[in-house]
This record gives sequence, structure tokens and C-alpha cells, in this order.
Amino acid sequence: MARQVNQVAAMIRFTLISVFTLAAARAATTAGCSDNAVDRAYDCDQICDKYKECADANYDDNACGDRCREKTGNSEASEDEADACQSCIDDRSCVGAAFGCAAECGSFVP
Repeated sequence: MARQVNQVAAMIRFTLISVFTLAAARAATTAGCSDNAVDRAYDCDQICDKYKECADANYDDNACGDRCREKTGNSEASEDEADACQSCIDDRSCVGAAFGCAAECGSFVP
């Protein structure tokens, strides 16, 4: 009887530990990684990479991406602007992006 009680107690502990571990793992993998954060990072990287590719090969696109992500993280309007810019430059040549997307992208790159 005592052995059965110990086995049941061990099973309960194992189950609780498993549940808490899964919950912690889920929280750790989703914290700070919302769909908006991923979308902002993608948009900003695309914007800054395009500027470096088309306007200035020495441009610090990493610093640009950091500034862009900070700006878009503080404002939904800025996030929408970055999304519009990225959508505009997507699949455009350098000339097409420069002339066709200046209004959408002007606040993110020089």
C-alpha cells in the first residue's frame, strides 16, 4: 500500500513538473516574439538592405535596422509606414524604388 502511494505521488510530481516545464518553455519562446515584431524586423531589414544595395554600399544597414525597429516598435503608425515602404520597394529595381517609393520610405533612410 505504501509503495502504491509513493508511485502515485511520484506520478503526480512528474506530471506537475512536465506541465510547468512545457508552460515555461512556451512562455520563453513566445515572449517578445509576436507576429508584429517579426513583421517589423523583416520590413526594416528589407528597407535598410535595399538602401545599402542601391544608394550606399558602405551604409551601416545593421544600425539602420536597429533604428527602424525601435521607431516602429514605438508607434503603430510608424509600423504601418514601414510596412508600406517594404511593400513598395519589394520586387522593384533600385531606380524604381528610389523614384516610386520616396514618399513611403523617406522617414526610414536618408
